[in-house]
Amino acid sequence: MSKANYKSLPDLISQEVIDRVKKLSPAQLCDGMEALGIERNGCMDASLLPLDSDKVLIGTACTVDTEDGDNFPIHVAIYQGKPGYVLVVAGKGYTERCYMGDLMGSAAEAVGLSGIIIDGYVRDKVGLSQLSIPIYAKGLMQRSPAKRGPGEINTVVTCAGVKVTPGDLIVGDYDGVTVVPRDRIEEVLAAAEKKDAYEAKRRETIAEYVKCKNEQKPLPELAPAWVTEMITNK
Repeated sequence: MSKANYKSLPDLISQEVIDRVKKLSPAQLCDGMEALGIERNGCMDASLLPLDSDKVLIGTACTVDTEDGDNFPIHVAIYQGKPGYVLVVAGKGYTERCYMGDLMGSAAEAVGLSGIIIDGYVRDKVGLSQLSIPIYAKGLMQRSPAKRGPGEINTVVTCAGVKVTPGDLIVGDYDGVTVVPRDRIEEVLAAAEKKDAYEAKRRETIAEYVKCKNEQKPLPELAPAWVTEMITNK
């Protein structure tokens, strides 16, 4: 079986960057990319959902390209995995078979992967949900995977509607998954941090409004300045 398309893991994103990302949400990163005009804003399909919405996904993308429920290359990628990587499986949204269950998920957890994204279906929801690592999929299907191979490992893929290059930043929570191109991480983070500061200020304004209302004091302006400006210019 040819392994011509089985490539090595990309370099990990630095811990300094990861620490900055931990203070942000996928939504803020998406907003940062939108401000920069990045296509699709890195948002994976809304149908891609976490099995456990309490877990947060952050890491460096390593990829698998497969189809028709074939999980052979996913096995290979898991066993080659290392801590800090998120396995992104471009499974073409296949619905007739699952791509993995809790045994593969447990193996991924054991090697230290930071999470798995499956553009397709999985099974063993309870077992996968109980793992320490987040798992994202498009649905549940009890029929077992196929095993043909070879597929591709660590090549550029399209997963859940977004182009993913090995080494990209992957961030997910209960809202969904955002992919940040590696060569744009610094500017995206800067834009997202600016949005985070804006949101913190808005929360302060809302809290002050509620406080004044409860104390029957004069109410401060609640609407953001941009809303007032748009109304004025209409």
